[in-house]
Amino acid sequence: MPLFRRMPKRGFNNSRHATRYLTVNVESLNSFENGATVNEASLRKSGLIAGRLTLVKILGDGDLTKKLTVSAHKFSASAKAKIEAKGGSCQVINA
Repeated sequence: MPLFRRMPKRGFNNSRHATRYLTVNVESLNSFENGATVNEASLRKSGLIAGRLTLVKILGDGDLTKKLTVSAHKFSASAKAKIEAKGGSCQVINA
């Protein structure tokens, strides 16, 4: 077998340059009080996110039952619709 086929193949991998987010589902936000302001610090304090990453993304899985003001780096379309349907607001933080 030729040498070039026996050598391990290595090359460019885009995963090290990817943007990674800590994700929180909308249903998890029901643990906060009605009218509360939810940001990265309050999510860490409540134990919903942990780790070294600092970017937060809110996903739309589940139902929201409270009016909240949510500050995050990114929102899914369904999460934004669910938060605003309950009278809350979404604030996008620029990283």
